[in-house]
Amino acid sequence: MGYSLIRALCPIRHTRSKGDTMESLKCTVSGSLRRATWVLFLWAILLSPLGAAAADKTPGLQLRSMTFNVRYGTANDGPDHWENRRHLVFDRIRQSHADVIGLQEALHFQIRQILDAVEGYASIGVGRDDGAYRGEFSNILYRTDRFRPDACGTFWLSDTPTVPGSKSWGNTITRICTWARLVEKDSGRAFYMFNVHLDHQSQPSREKSAALIARRIADRAHPNEPILLTGDFNAGEQNPAILYLKGKGPDPDGEMTPVTLVDSYRVLHPNAETVGTFNGFKGRTDGDKIDYVFVQPKTQVIDAEIDRTNEDGRYPSDHFPVTVTVMLKIGASSASDLRTASSPGKNARNARAN
Repeated sequence: MGYSLIRALCPIRHTRSKGDTMESLKCTVSGSLRRATWVLFLWAILLSPLGAAAADKTPGLQLRSMTFNVRYGTANDGPDHWENRRHLVFDRIRQSHADVIGLQEALHFQIRQILDAVEGYASIGVGRDDGAYRGEFSNILYRTDRFRPDACGTFWLSDTPTVPGSKSWGNTITRICTWARLVEKDSGRAFYMFNVHLDHQSQPSREKSAALIARRIADRAHPNEPILLTGDFNAGEQNPAILYLKGKGPDPDGEMTPVTLVDSYRVLHPNAETVGTFNGFKGRTDGDKIDYVFVQPKTQVIDAEIDRTNEDGRYPSDHFPVTVTVMLKIGASSASDLRTASSPGKNARNARAN
């Protein structure tokens, strides 16, 4: 059976127990009269003194996340070609038990194979070359039993971020950032995830890309909701692009970041020295840490690991995946947040414009 490909605003792949149909769906959720009545009831509770007191005690959202550059599947890697290591990639994702995963470099056929091999996930993202299926993705995988997307989109790291395939700032390769607002089905609590792959050659591109990403994070429709920023930044911990995101240095225009972030791994391992995440298929650990899961300050980090698993010296990719478990701080929900979490809203309809 072949794949049925339907181009849409935010392509999402839903796995099936049988067959191999691929669907691309919009990040919208249809409403109903029953749901609307329930939402109005909850709205009334939240606006009451009792509801406000209960909202203030809303627990955090525990989340397990992974960032994983899987190396593009058409590379001439000899014995480390995708066909020889894809089972290792499947296994690392499966064993991570991650709720959300930021992949880098994955081509469309690789995403398809991952989702067929690892049950329970769907994918959000587009190819960087055409905004559909061509070129590498910076896609987000999420657990379909726990979350649903309320809004999502991709922007290009260039002077024209809404133009597919665009590039600026000295990079010869197109670079993108994919984002999503994910809502927990059981509770209605939501968070934002941004996933990126910065340029490997142009330092001006890395710095300007970091500034653009920070502005997009700051401009999200629900600024009180927590965020994750995952990715292969092609930049060590002392690189100006990373220092900018941490609030420790300015962007190329002399401006400080509007959103200060922290490296979740360093929260638990502040003095670790063997932190290289690019291994070149050789298992080397002496390089820079260039793969990150960034969170907001004061986020509780429960676990953080650079996964160096290999099978008789063969590694899943030329990067080590990084996995973290965090407790995202969820503030008191406003009535507008409740409405958006329960119905499509403008954010879902205009995801590409945000």
